[in-house]
Amino acid sequence: MDTDKRDILEILKFELSFLEDGGYGRSPRTPWRAPSIFEDSPICPNFSDPGRQHPCDHCLLMQFVPKEQQENAVPCRFIPLRENGQTVDDLYHTGTQVEMEEALAQWLRGQIQRIQQERGIATQSGVA
Repeated sequence: MDTDKRDILEILKFELSFLEDGGYGRSPRTPWRAPSIFEDSPICPNFSDPGRQHPCDHCLLMQFVPKEQQENAVPCRFIPLRENGQTVDDLYHTGTQVEMEEALAQWLRGQIQRIQQERGIATQSGVA
C-alpha cells in the first residue's frame, strides 16, 4: 500500500497557510465554480489530477473522517469542522465561502494546537 509519509502537523500548517494566503479564492482555470475545501488544495494526493489516481484512503486527512463516512467517494468532505459536528459537506449546502473558510481556519488551528500539545511542542500563540 502506497501511504502518505508526510507529517500531519506540517500538512495542517501548510493547509492553514494556503487558506490564509487566499488559496481557496476563485481559480483562473475554473472561475465558474467555487473551490472545494481540501480537494483543491496542494495537500490532496489528487490535486490537479482529474483522473483521481490516488485512493483517498492513502491521504493523511482520513484520520479525521468518521469511520462511517470513510467509504464515501470524497471522504474529506465529511470531516467535522465544528464541535456541533458540522462537516465540510454540510457547509457546502448551508454556508457561505466565508463561513466555510472561517470554520476551516478554526478547525486547522485547533488540530495544530492539539498535535503540538501531544508532541510537547511549546508555542507562543497556539500555532507555531
